Amino acid sequence: MARLAVQLYTLRDRLQQDFQGTLRDVANIGFEGVEFAGYGSLSPEGVRDCVKELGLVPVASHVPFHRLQDELDAVIREAQIIGIGTVVCPFIPESLRASEDQYRELAQFFNRVGQACRAAGLTFAYHNHDFEFQLWSGHTALDLLYECTDPELVQFELDVYWVEFARQHAARCIAQYASRCRLLHVKDMSGDEERFFEAVGRGILPWPLILGEADRAGVEWYIVEQDVCRRDPLESVRLSYEYLTGLSHPGVGNEA
Repeated sequence: MARLAVQLYTLRDRLQQDFQGTLRDVANIGFEGVEFAGYGSLSPEGVRDCVKELGLVPVASHVPFHRLQDELDAVIREAQIIGIGTVVCPFIPESLRASEDQYRELAQFFNRVGQACRAAGLTFAYHNHDFEFQLWSGHTALDLLYECTDPELVQFELDVYWVEFARQHAARCIAQYASRCRLLHVKDMSGDEERFFEAVGRGILPWPLILGEADRAGVEWYIVEQDVCRRDPLESVRLSYEYLTGLSHPGVGNEA
């Protein structure tokens, strides 16, 4: 049964004011895990002690591309101290993704990062947006990364909102990447022309279909994220949690 975590980037403003208190709020909602996007002013040891005290699982951490390039040893040490299972590349700089050849080069870079992570007992994954669905020689950029990376070294953290924003089908994409998708970003989309970010269950995405496919794919964590919130971000993640745990679906949370 997939477990529920929250990507803390959603709560970034609150975290700046009170990092530990925000983690406590997340735990009080009922989330089992967290995915980091930075550690505030805390040391890795401080983060480790905080999540341990609150009973939260440090599922993963989004690490900027430049740190993977220039500070990989430090990134790995931080993850090991905190107990993070997966290091995630959340974004590729635009200057490095302007051609098919660049994507092939990125794939080799990801293989190297994945090898270093694996040697340290960690997993490495890549998180998509919508630009990875641009076609190169009849293949999407995401397909190129999938085909040119070693499945033993590189996983994919699919973001269902961005898949749908790119006019693709999230359930179909999950099925395609099933063997390499253990973490899934879940956020909803408004039904107007803007297609803005929404709390899960407050938009138009077909969640029973998406999560049913994710369950079949063996996804281990559903990670709630909302890039920008039009209500209080903590309320947004609470609404997502309540919707997901209320679904009559064997792969999500509690029974309805």
